[in-house]
Amino acid sequence: MIMKFETLMLRGLFIACLAVCGLIFGAMLTTTPPATQFAASNRLGTILLAAPSSCALPPDGVVCPLPRG
Repeated sequence: MIMKFETLMLRGLFIACLAVCGLIFGAMLTTTPPATQFAASNRLGTILLAAPSSCALPPDGVVCPLPRG
C-alpha cells in the first residue's frame, strides 16, 4: 500500500514539473524582448528613456569615458 502511495506522489510531482516547464517554455516563445519593442516603436523618447544616463562601471577614465565640459 505504501509503495502505491509513493509512486502516485512521484508521478504527480513529475506531471506538475512537466506542466510548469511547459508553461515557462511557452512564455519564453511568446514574449517579445524589450529591445525589439523599442526598435519597433521607432520613438526617440522611448529609446532615450531606456538608455542609462551614466556609466554603470566605476568612472576611472579608462572603462567609461569622462564627460567633456
